[in-house]
Amino acid sequence: MLAVTKETFESEVLKSDKPVLADFNAGWCGPCKAMKPVLEELAAATPGVKFVSIDIDDQDELSDDYDVASIPCLVLFKGGEEVKRHVGLTSRDDIVALISE
Repeated sequence: MLAVTKETFESEVLKSDKPVLADFNAGWCGPCKAMKPVLEELAAATPGVKFVSIDIDDQDELSDDYDVASIPCLVLFKGGEEVKRHVGLTSRDDIVALISE
C-alpha cells in the first residue's frame, strides 16, 4: 500500500484514474494493525482499485479535511469524490463489498 501525504494526496487520490480506498490509521492503533494485512492482501489481489495508507499522526491536516474522528477509517474515492466510508475494524468481506459496489 502506498503511503500518502498532504503533498501527494491530490495526485494519488483525487486525480487517480481508478477508485482509491484510503486507510486512515495510526501506528499505535490495535484495530488498524489488525486490518493492515487484510488491506495489503486485497491491494495485491485487486488491481482495479488503488489502496493508500494515511497516518493521521503524520497527516493530521488530511484527517481534519476529511472529518476522520475515529480510526481505522476507510474512505472510498471515485473521480476525486468520497463515495463511501467505514469506521472501525471490519472484515475482509465487508471491505470487498465496500470497494465492489
